Amino acid sequence: MKVSSAGLLVILAHCASTHTSEAFSIITTSKNHATGATALRSTAEPQAKTEFNLNEYIMAMQPDITKALEETCVSLDPPMTDLISESMRYSLMAGGKRIRPVLCLAACEMFGGSKEAAIPTAAALEMIHTMSLIHDDLPSMDNDDLRRGKPTNHVVYGEDIAILAGDAMLSTSFEVVAKQTPRDLVDAERILDVIGRLGKSVGAKGLAGGQVMDLICEGKGNDVTIDDLRWIHTHKTAALLDVAVASGAILGGATPEEVKACEIFALNIGLAFQVADDILDVTQSTEELGKTAAKDLEADKTTYPKLLGLEGARAEAERLVVVAKEAMAPFGDRAVPLLALADYIIDRKN
Repeated sequence: MKVSSAGLLVILAHCASTHTSEAFSIITTSKNHATGATALRSTAEPQAKTEFNLNEYIMAMQPDITKALEETCVSLDPPMTDLISESMRYSLMAGGKRIRPVLCLAACEMFGGSKEAAIPTAAALEMIHTMSLIHDDLPSMDNDDLRRGKPTNHVVYGEDIAILAGDAMLSTSFEVVAKQTPRDLVDAERILDVIGRLGKSVGAKGLAGGQVMDLICEGKGNDVTIDDLRWIHTHKTAALLDVAVASGAILGGATPEEVKACEIFALNIGLAFQVADDILDVTQSTEELGKTAAKDLEADKTTYPKLLGLEGARAEAERLVVVAKEAMAPFGDRAVPLLALADYIIDRKN
């Protein structure tokens, strides 16, 4: 039996409404993609019901991600400079599900790429994300003293070392991608594309620009519109999720059209991630979050619940995930991990 694109969307929507946070049943298909295709490849085929366990999928990737991250925190010479490696390790190894590396690996896998091709970029993404958290927590930014249930980096090592540790992680992330991505698995042009995208994601057109706008809008109350808020988080939050999925696709051999579909998916789940974050900030405790609760309220930041109300914010998160999933429809069962990760993003508790 052939399934139309519209039918596939109905199936995916049904699956999204019946899943649990760790495992859910989904209609899947099986089809290898043709290398070098120039259009989106549909995988609508005769289907069989299988069960996908997201928690097991995420946990299976953790050892390789952790190993790659540990190798970036090497001891230095002279030994007195080991303090920066210690500071880097403190935040890099603080835990978490490492969603950005997992998204990268899942996207690479979706296009038939190997884990070895994407693991350096996956590690780089976590380093960039961790850098952003260290800098975001600084007294000159959000002035937070708790992250992932532990004292923030600057509380332990001081502002000076925390800033330098973040800088070191950012620069090292590009080195890791450039030097460690296997040339026998990925051609130089694709590696260069990934490096360029990583650079853009943290610059003025990415995280840094979004953070500046976020700081400017603090305390402006009703003067901040929903469009302003979306601009902030398209750059501050979604940009790195975008590059995670797009880079994984590029490293896996995706065509430009397929990469574009991945970007639409990632930008929407990136915004959904932030909406969920805003909701958690006002509904969860400090102990549940692992960071200071109601921090945005205290700083008089504009958030989705503040502009849309709690139920309106939840509806917006669900809308964004639906749009994201629609972009994955042509990839059928190959997109199952990414679809499950999209659901996890709005269902998470911390």
